[in-house]
Amino acid sequence: MDHIARKAHSSGDGHASPPRPRSVRRQVARVTRRVRSEPGLFEGQAPRPLADRLRPASLSEVIGQDHLLGPDGPITRMVQARAITSMIFWGPPGTGKTTIARLLARETELEFEAVSAIQGGVADLRKVFDAARGRRVAGQGTLLFCDEIHRFNRAQQDAFLPYLEDGTITLIGATTENPSFELNGAILSRTQVFVLHALDEAALATLLDRAEAHLGRALPLDADARSALLGMAGGDGRYLLNLVEQLQTIDAPEPLDVAAMGRALTRRLPSHDKAGDGHYDLLSAFHKSLRGSDPHAAHYYAARMMVAGEAPEAVFRRLACAASEDVGMADPQAMVQVITAWQAFERIGWPEGRLFLAQAISYVATAPKSNASYMAFEAATGLARETSHVPPPMNILNAPTRLMKELGYHAGYRYDHDYPDAYAGQEFFPEALRGDRQPELYQPNERGFEREIRKRLDYWAAQKAKRGGTS
Repeated sequence: MDHIARKAHSSGDGHASPPRPRSVRRQVARVTRRVRSEPGLFEGQAPRPLADRLRPASLSEVIGQDHLLGPDGPITRMVQARAITSMIFWGPPGTGKTTIARLLARETELEFEAVSAIQGGVADLRKVFDAARGRRVAGQGTLLFCDEIHRFNRAQQDAFLPYLEDGTITLIGATTENPSFELNGAILSRTQVFVLHALDEAALATLLDRAEAHLGRALPLDADARSALLGMAGGDGRYLLNLVEQLQTIDAPEPLDVAAMGRALTRRLPSHDKAGDGHYDLLSAFHKSLRGSDPHAAHYYAARMMVAGEAPEAVFRRLACAASEDVGMADPQAMVQVITAWQAFERIGWPEGRLFLAQAISYVATAPKSNASYMAFEAATGLARETSHVPPPMNILNAPTRLMKELGYHAGYRYDHDYPDAYAGQEFFPEALRGDRQPELYQPNERGFEREIRKRLDYWAAQKAKRGGTS
């Protein structure tokens, strides 16, 4: 592209000629893209996955994302206005993130570049940025698609910023993780986040019809097996097409039923939809088994989710919630066990990682249970809404300026470490919440470690009463 652009902008004697009109630059860009996209002599003979052969040729052919690409969708409006902004596509695998990015580049006449955060680094990005800067001089824009952008660390993400700022690139980042947690605030402030949905059954059925039309034959499945195949895809169009490729080679005298299809695919068909009710039903059953101190059922439901292809992160997230909500301070080590197991899983991976998952499940399920911390914060939240206008007592507020000291800030504060057992027995609630109104939000029970906490609270209460309380 750069070589052609330079030739198009220079005269025969080597001197630069005046810039060509925009229409000419666009024509050069189209010719360049066509030259680059023309297959090699033997490229057409190479096998291509069905998912690649069925890639939509236009945005109108993309299925399952009508909220973005329908007639009134925000991306459709951008294309019509020829005003594409940088975007983050957040959604599960197989929902069309890469395809949409390619089509946006084509329909807005931007040069398409792609990098992967798994395979590339800052050095690769610099090459892309340098090429994009050269194109910009020639009047050609660049759309940079960054797959798995959340896998770039914070410093690597910062490398995008100057090129986003000056318009050298239009960035489309793809991520399966929540951008709020995984991407720099600086990138988020310069992009629009669009959520792509897992493909519903209707969209998957449309994709299956397209695949059969392309193959020139219907899959040898009965109605139930066909429905089970759509459920097995779990909202992932690419995965559905991979299954279709396996099934289309079968020459069966009779349509396959669900069991026969499962055998043909060399796997059972678990009743679990990663994007639907089955997903939440099994997570609910898993959490309630942990809460109910039944390690047997907890392991069973976790195994069902893993066999069905659930992301391990989903199971660990539920474990972490149970370790806090249902175990809490009855055994503070439960959270430590879960987070440590989670980190070990991420470092080691599957299949050995199942050992860490199993240990965390056993620990949380058999730990003593208490929701006292959870209930304390719920009660505190309600009280805070009612009393948000009440100021804290002056004695526990810092006084960094002379004026604040003169006004009484920090006056009378007692440093707890100057007292026996590091306890001065001060009042910390606002004046309006003392006496009969003073709440006792955290009520530890007699199970596990909270039994010791109860003893501590009773001891401190006795010391405060003995000293008459201090303000």
